Amino acid sequence: MRKLDTSRLVIATHNAGKLKEIGALLAPYGITCLSAGALGLPEPAETGTTFVENALIKAHAAARAAQMPALADDSGMSVAALGGRPGVYTADWAERQWFEGEPGRDWYMAMGKVEGMLCQLGPEVDRSCWFSCVLAIAWPDGDSVTYEGRVDGTYRWPPRGTMGFGYDPVFVPKGRDVTFAELAPEEKHRISHRADAFAKLVKDQFTA
Repeated sequence: MRKLDTSRLVIATHNAGKLKEIGALLAPYGITCLSAGALGLPEPAETGTTFVENALIKAHAAARAAQMPALADDSGMSVAALGGRPGVYTADWAERQWFEGEPGRDWYMAMGKVEGMLCQLGPEVDRSCWFSCVLAIAWPDGDSVTYEGRVDGTYRWPPRGTMGFGYDPVFVPKGRDVTFAELAPEEKHRISHRADAFAKLVKDQFTA
């Protein structure tokens, strides 16, 4: 397993919130994080059909452009009764169409789409679902490694909570009776799919 031998890492995101979250997770290991956005790197088209493919696309693009190791993540929610959808298209389901208002993402609309599809399947429909996260590290020479995390739960309606984002208000993690959006951020980060993936990354990259 190739190890990171640098104190600076490009985070393949233009999202300040994601950079802050990942930076905080890596800070204890002496890693300074720079965002692709701050470096002016272009955002590659996410043409993959799996979380692994899309994470690698973003990590390789950032590593080549910056000529330094890069970390990317790809994540989303899958619903068992919908055949694993929305999956890699989690964010796409939130994009407004031309007839749905101003361009941008409407997560309440996205959650409503999932609920509507589940309701069409009947009152006894299986509401089990899960969040997935793939973290990919890529080096400028083309090497890469990925780490996959997952947290299982139940899709609940109506949405509850204000502390999360995306589909958090309808996701109740297994063993809990509150949604991700009702959990304190530090508790959510402790049990989340991203935490699972990061634990595997840390074990490989920073444990002797």
